[in-house]
Formats: sequence, structure tokens, C-alpha cells
Amino acid sequence: MALLGKQNQRSKSPFLLLLTLPLLAFSFLFFYHFSSPNPYQFPIPNPSSNPQTSFVASLDQFLLTHPTPYNNGVTGSEKKEEELDKLMFNSQTQRLYGDPHYPVAFPIKVYVYDMPTKFTYDLLSLFAKSYKDTSNLTSNGSPVHRLIEQHSIDYWLWADLIAPESERLLKTVVRVDKQEEADLFYIPFFTTISFFLMEKQQCKALYREALKWITDQPAWKRSEGRDHILPVHHPWSFKSVRRFVKKAIWLLPDMDSTGNWYKPGQVFLEKDLILPYVPNVELCDAKCLAATELKRTTLIFFRGRLKRNAGGKIRAKLVSELSGAEGVVIEEGTAGEGGKLAAQNGMRKSIFCLSPAGDTPSSARLFDAIVSGCIPVIVSDELELPFEGILDYRKIAVFVSSGDAVQPGWLLNFLKSITRSQISEMRRNLAKYSRHFVYSNPAQPLGPEDLVWRMMAGKLVNIKLHTRRSQRLVKESRSICSCDCRRANETIPTPIL
Repeated sequence: MALLGKQNQRSKSPFLLLLTLPLLAFSFLFFYHFSSPNPYQFPIPNPSSNPQTSFVASLDQFLLTHPTPYNNGVTGSEKKEEELDKLMFNSQTQRLYGDPHYPVAFPIKVYVYDMPTKFTYDLLSLFAKSYKDTSNLTSNGSPVHRLIEQHSIDYWLWADLIAPESERLLKTVVRVDKQEEADLFYIPFFTTISFFLMEKQQCKALYREALKWITDQPAWKRSEGRDHILPVHHPWSFKSVRRFVKKAIWLLPDMDSTGNWYKPGQVFLEKDLILPYVPNVELCDAKCLAATELKRTTLIFFRGRLKRNAGGKIRAKLVSELSGAEGVVIEEGTAGEGGKLAAQNGMRKSIFCLSPAGDTPSSARLFDAIVSGCIPVIVSDELELPFEGILDYRKIAVFVSSGDAVQPGWLLNFLKSITRSQISEMRRNLAKYSRHFVYSNPAQPLGPEDLVWRMMAGKLVNIKLHTRRSQRLVKESRSICSCDCRRANETIPTPIL
């Protein structure tokens, strides 16, 4: 106020005071609003005030507001391959000389195929009509409909892409109506729903129909599928025919290098994209994180199926090593809302959450821990992680080799050596990162749908390179690239900084 007084004396006018006071008041309110004492409160750019994060609720609303369109199975484009190639050349040339950021400019332009409804709306309706049938279980006892929810990334991406532009929040991707304008092509086939809810032979027949429909498209023939996005997020999805679409960009839960789920040469990081599972528990937001800060008295928590196949056999060994130790809670998982609530409560009371491999290197439990504010302890030597070109998982998780984890006393001693300040820093980072793993409608900036397209931007130049290279090769050319970038992601104990 002394400074204000001097200014007023120099001006000899009360007018400056009238102008300055509102500015001071605004500055105070701005500082007060964004200086919350809650260390877990972080601003989210342009969020929706009330996004829907439940797959079932979102799907019910979607089907209510999107009546099934009539589609008699006509192909998505009447243009021939040669005509489309010429149009795409003209469009890309115009962008090259008109956009200084091309070909890595945002928004990415995506053409969404209008597939026959038996591949899209009919499958969504099938789920909506039957998800309450809780007796439908897989061979290992997992509820089928919960598995579909965990792998419902195909729904969340498609719902955002086909929404009216006025209702969308993402600026990284835009749907285009003309194929020649597209950077990428999205195939909206719900492969997981069809696998779990259709009779086996009926499903295989549908897979063959979808394969023919997709590979008949001129855009597919032009690039051999290299610029096409295919969601196959469950390891069994599209399994009987996917060898015919191995050049497409697959949206996956992980990359199993053991050959149990994917054949050698089918998947690798430079071509495909890892997406997180849909969490099974509710997001522990900033208010929740602050409220549970002092209630996290369990050192390490795990609730899930204790016997799994393949790499998941590590679970039984970990149970044998950790059971009965002080500060350790290990429980056999159960299905239904009761099991979900027990897992959620356990994670919110724990400092660390054990995240071993499941039947595949990944597990939905990792993402449950992240959104619960519980530091994941990852014991999965072959694990690949979502959006790792953007996110640094060393700052939110502890990585432990399976060999170390099962040594008597090693894991507990290691976790106890992590200081309170290091734990606090990791939990603050978890609070920042949790938004990247919550699917929603409308899709949120920095949510998983948004990060998909940020990661895709890094692939675009390579996609165009291999597409054009394949188009100009002659029969004597060396048609197979000699570089091999498919290395396993072997984890080691994370150095705590």
C-alpha cells in the first residue's frame, strides 16, 4: 500500500487508485485460488465438468443417443486404389508446402470407417443387453463382462472420434470425411466383445467377414494396412486371423515376447501402441489423496488371483515369500462389487501395491494402483508400458526383477529402505499422472485417449516412410528391413533418487 500511496501522490488524482484496487483484488483471488495447500491438487487443462468414466453408464447413454444406423455392408469407399493414391498425393503435397510443421503437425487427421453394424453397434448392443449376467465366466473364473470393460479401449476411442466436433475437447486429433485427407484410418471393430459373447465358430466367421471387409478397402490395399489402426486389446482378440493384418497398428495391452500370445514379428514398439487397461476401481482424486494420507498404514498390498499361467506363476512364489510378514496384506480376489470395493479400500490404505505379471506381462492391477495413489511395485520382467514415450514410470513406481523379488527377505528390506520423503515425492507424481489412465466421455485433455494421439504423432513419419517404400520396391529389391528393434524390456530394481 506504501507503493500505491506514492503513485497516488505523484498522480495527484484518485482515479489511479480506483483502477488499481480491482487489479489488486483480482490478483489476491487468483493467488488464493491456485495456492491450495493440498499437495495433490494440479490444474487440468480445459476439463469437462462432469465426464462419464463408467463404461456401462457411458455405453447406455451412447446407445440411447446414437440409434443404430442403417448400413447394408457397402464398402467404406467407392474410390479405386489408384484414384485414392493420386488424391492422397495431392493432399499431402498441399500440406507439405502449406504447413511448416507437416508431417508431425496436430491435429492428426483420422478417417473412421463406417463399417457394417454387425461389427459395431450390434456388438455394443449385445453387451448392453447381457452385462448383468454375472454367471458368464471365463475358463479361469473371471467375469466375462468385467474383462470386456477392462479392455474397452475400442469403445472410448471410437466414441470420441465420432462425437460432434462441438462436443469434443481433444485438439490432438480430428475426424475427416475424405480418405485422401487422412493421416491414419481407424477400424471400429469390437474384437473383444465378439470373442467373449459370441459362440466360438460364430465369432471366427465374423472375424473372417471383418478381415475381408477391411482388406478389400482401397486405402488398406494402398498401404497394406500400415496406416490403419486396429484395436485388439485383449490378447485373444482377432487371434484366428490377425496374422493377415500384422502390418497394421495394433492397440495392445502389452507385448508378450515369450510367444504365448503373439507370434514373433507380429508386434513391436515401433509399429504398435500399448494402452492401459480401464481401471476397476474409482479414481482417488486430490481430495481423496489428502484424506488417505495418514491412513496408509499397510506397507504392501495385493488382492487378486493368486494362481496364474505363464509369467503369472511368479504370484505363487511371491505369496509364499510375503505371507504373514508384518505390514503385508495379501488376499485372494473375488468378483463383483464386493471384490471391487475390497480392492479399492485396500489400495487406499497402503503405501505400496504389488503388481506382478498376470497371464500376460501386464495386469489391470497396475492401473488400479495408480489411480488409487498406491505406489506400484512391478514384478514383471517382460512388461511394456503405455505412453512410455511421454510418461516416466520410474517416478511413480518401483521396478523389481523377479529373481530379486523371491529372495528371502529381499523385497521387504528394499521397500523399507525407501525414505518417507521419497515416498511423498512418488505419491505427488502419482497424483499428477492418474489423469492419464482414466477413460471418459467426453475424452479429456491429457487423458489416455489424448495420449494415444500424441504417441501416434511420433509414428507418422515412419508409417509414411514404410508405406512409400513398399509402393516403389521392385521384385529384386531387398523388401525386408534389416533393423531389429524388438528387444525385451527387462526390469531391474529402480534406483530411488
